[in-house]
Amino acid sequence: MTAFAPDWLYLREPADAAARATELLDPLAGFLPAEYVVRDLGCGTGSLGRWLAARLPGEQHWILHDHDTDLLAHAAAALPATALDGSPVDVVTEQADVTALRAADLDGTSLVTASALLDLLTKAEVAALASAIVGAGCAALLMLSVTGRVELSPADPLDASLSAAFNAHQRRLAGGRRLLGPTAVDVAATAFGRLGATVLRAESAWRLGPDQAELQRQWLEGWVGAAVEQLPELRPAADVYLQRRFEMAAAGELHAVVHHGDLLVLPPSGEVAA
Repeated sequence: MTAFAPDWLYLREPADAAARATELLDPLAGFLPAEYVVRDLGCGTGSLGRWLAARLPGEQHWILHDHDTDLLAHAAAALPATALDGSPVDVVTEQADVTALRAADLDGTSLVTASALLDLLTKAEVAALASAIVGAGCAALLMLSVTGRVELSPADPLDASLSAAFNAHQRRLAGGRRLLGPTAVDVAATAFGRLGATVLRAESAWRLGPDQAELQRQWLEGWVGAAVEQLPELRPAADVYLQRRFEMAAAGELHAVVHHGDLLVLPPSGEVAA
């Protein structure tokens, strides 16, 4: 699994929070019991837990999963202490490979969460995760998976080529694993649907304006860097493009919409709240 620096994860957290699909929370809350266990897969610095715990009622017991012990320490220290209705929230951490989870590992869990994770998995890993979640009777809230669409304003002739190369990079073969990248939301929705689960989808786009120049800059650097890694012949034009975009960001002239998708999965026996 890919490692991410805490500074990057903290920088993107406000954009993530603004993008997350709040319309999925009411149906989720209607499924959850008064006291429940949440397992957050690939938790990073805990941004999803910080966003979600205070937006759901009920006594919550969070188990944070990540392979990175430093990120787990960051995450465990910063979850809210109380839920939406004032119920207590507690947290423990578990260093684990989230791709190895099976239904038995989720025993006693009501909700599985993940953010920016599905696109880093393979089709087989998503199928296994869906099987584990549905087999355990859990709900799942799977947020901020990239869908491959980027809108930049003002537009540039190189935007489309860079976007196509970036999306190809997201679907690359990595360590013998073919990553899903922008197809992850569709693949996951199909996998859960085939198992009889109820699947609700929502858009969750980053909308980056002039007040987010540093996030724009770091996102652009990663976006263009991945595109060039995938298609090295783009480098000469991409270097000039990147400098031009950096100058626009610094001047407050750049707007970016980076599209993501969110999924809420309810088990076959669950009912969607009206």
